[in-house]
Amino acid sequence: MKPKVIKSSKDHESALSRIAQLMDAAPGSAAEEELELWSLLVEKYEEDNFPIDLPDPIEAIRFRMEQDGLRPVDLKPFLRSKSRISEVLNHKRPLSLAMIRSLSAGLKIPAEVLVRETQAEYGRKGARP
Repeated sequence: MKPKVIKSSKDHESALSRIAQLMDAAPGSAAEEELELWSLLVEKYEEDNFPIDLPDPIEAIRFRMEQDGLRPVDLKPFLRSKSRISEVLNHKRPLSLAMIRSLSAGLKIPAEVLVRETQAEYGRKGARP
């Protein structure tokens, strides 16, 4: 099977099958190069056809905390006070630009994730999710 642009689900299935056949390719071999090419083609098709939305900012913070074994108090350098940490983590206060910059730099969370509107209402009257 010759590598080609994947345009349909049938092409996608065939490409995945070919990748499975090539998984044990020897390093530096032509089969390894073919595997890499097929992988890129599948990745492009999946990005175009199965996009993954960015996570909720607060959930991203919680996930990073879990990954790094952090407790809420460990966010104090980024959010300045225990009450603010609690408000942010409980969706009662939106992230400010300064918080976003600090969290992005300190926790290595992409700013584009933190800038998104959270799915919570922040407890304000008339606020939308």
